[in-house]
Amino acid sequence: MKKWISVNRLYLAGALAGGLAGFIYWYKIGCASGTCLITSKPLNSSLYGALLGSLLFGLFKKPTPDKRDQTSQNL
Repeated sequence: MKKWISVNRLYLAGALAGGLAGFIYWYKIGCASGTCLITSKPLNSSLYGALLGSLLFGLFKKPTPDKRDQTSQNL
């Protein structure tokens, strides 16, 4: 479990930051009529923010080299 967390720490940090940003967006701006799909409820807004945050932070993850790539370089 600790290895999985250390490997995916950028995704987790992005999800946490995005979820917090989504909740703050709902709290400050929200939806006055209640018909907005994403911002009508705090859970929807937080989950959407967590998804976008993890995708955004995932862009900065360095790719790990494959074993297949290393064997082709040795030839």
